[in-house]
Amino acid sequence: MARILLVDDEVEFRTLLRSLLVAEGHEVECASNGVEALETLHCSIFDLVITDLIMPEKEGIEMMMELRKESPKLKIIAMTGGGFGSANDYLSFAKALGAVKTLAKPFTRDEILAAVSGSFENG
Repeated sequence: MARILLVDDEVEFRTLLRSLLVAEGHEVECASNGVEALETLHCSIFDLVITDLIMPEKEGIEMMMELRKESPKLKIIAMTGGGFGSANDYLSFAKALGAVKTLAKPFTRDEILAAVSGSFENG
């Protein structure tokens, strides 16, 4: 199973998603924003990052741009419920930055699990 860093500023959502992923056999660490995520990524190795795009301190897009410079092969799943623009605008930008999968919130249990397993196909 995968070692996953889950990044989301919403505590309840992060807790629920972490529980789901752990129940599926994944090892999951969490961060509440891009600053915490980058600090965690500097200290540990992960197979996958699942990140929200709209967060305080350092948004997911900004974090992804830094992450791409440091770890260009790290797999990223981006998710968002929108913000000031539509969710699709943010997700399209994340895809352009190399996200292997994108999800609009709310999504189903099956959608996130398929995204996680699908992110490891083709390498």
